[in-house]
Amino acid sequence: MHIAILGNGISGITAARFLRKLTDHQITVISAETDHFFSRTALMYVYMGHMRYEDIKPYEDWFWEKNRIDLKRGYVEQIDFEQKQLHFREGDQLGYDKLILALGSTPNKFGWPGQDLQGVRGLYSYQDLEYMEAHSEGLERAVIVGGGLIGIEMAEMFHSRHIPVTFLVRESAYWNAVLPREESEMVTRHIREHGLDLRLSTELKEIVDDGEGRACAVITGAGERIDCGYVGLTAGVHPSISWLKETALETDKGILVDDYLQTNLPDVYAIGDCAQIRNPKPGRRPIEAVWYTGRMMGETVAHTISGRPTEYDPGIWFNSAKFMDIEYQVYGDVSGRMPDHYASVYWEHADGRKSIRIVYDQNTQEVVGFNLMGVRYRHEVCERWLAQKASVEAVLQHLGLANFDPEFYQQFEREVVAQYNQQTGRHLKLRQKRGLSRALAFLRGRA
Repeated sequence: MHIAILGNGISGITAARFLRKLTDHQITVISAETDHFFSRTALMYVYMGHMRYEDIKPYEDWFWEKNRIDLKRGYVEQIDFEQKQLHFREGDQLGYDKLILALGSTPNKFGWPGQDLQGVRGLYSYQDLEYMEAHSEGLERAVIVGGGLIGIEMAEMFHSRHIPVTFLVRESAYWNAVLPREESEMVTRHIREHGLDLRLSTELKEIVDDGEGRACAVITGAGERIDCGYVGLTAGVHPSISWLKETALETDKGILVDDYLQTNLPDVYAIGDCAQIRNPKPGRRPIEAVWYTGRMMGETVAHTISGRPTEYDPGIWFNSAKFMDIEYQVYGDVSGRMPDHYASVYWEHADGRKSIRIVYDQNTQEVVGFNLMGVRYRHEVCERWLAQKASVEAVLQHLGLANFDPEFYQQFEREVVAQYNQQTGRHLKLRQKRGLSRALAFLRGRA
């Protein structure tokens, strides 16, 4: 049996790796982007000079031949689902028995005048990195349109080369649809402390043509002109499926799949950023363009295709990132617009760069989420508390179990408990401090 995987991101490559572990089938990974898989989230560090391109490839180039995984560089223009044929732009064809679509995402464009000029680009692919590199020499200013995680990455990249950055964000505070108000304000302050020109409540109206097809300025919704030589479009992403919309494949915003990641067509699966779950699990979105869900989908579909049907279950939501110097972690249900019956314990350090938020249901007292800035908590411990629907007071009393900061770092669990007591009039006391042995005992059910 021949399994073709279209896309060599984390989802497609994970599928290939696990299919090889589980089967002896022929596997072909197809990509128009690069010859080998690389860590997409590490692209920024190549630009910043912290890593080389070869450093962001998790596997040696010989890994694929050794594991009998064929890599084909090419651009698929059409899929004949009836005949099970892939048609390439170069004119050749490739047949398959089963097809895995791992097509990834494309940066959003909203019909702005000038959005297709030279010097206008998102940041998603290796080609985007090359394009950004080629346009950075002599660059006097970059304008980034849209906040979120990709926007802050691009801003930090330019900032590392001392290229002035103007940041256009339509929200009143940075990423405030996702981050609660205090954390959003913290990130907003932090961006400005680094000297970035952050313009809140500001939208892009137009990108100006210099007369030779290149971007030379932007016009904001208020009519202000900002001269620049590069415009970064980071206003979110969408599944790369426009070329499949008129086929027999059922699509919505993404490619619709069932609990086993199968499409409406036999022997065709979709995973990663391009997949839209028909019936997502409670608390999960139909499309989740994050690294770990792509990895989980790849492993899940490999088991199903190998004859071990496995439902996709992403578990409890989590994510991590960084905003310049502030690390960010979230577990469970935390957002910028939380339900009225949710309450939270929020503590923030005097330096304005560290905070801990524990969200709980006021009706049941069950903890539903953790939001951390500049502090590291153990994933397994937070996940266990959320899965067990632990009470907020039980979590607070044993909060040290979650602390994953280095041993010499200051701890703030007592301050968080004190904040809760101040909010509620309770007299709770911290029972357990940081300790790996205690955390392991808890995870093994011995504490």
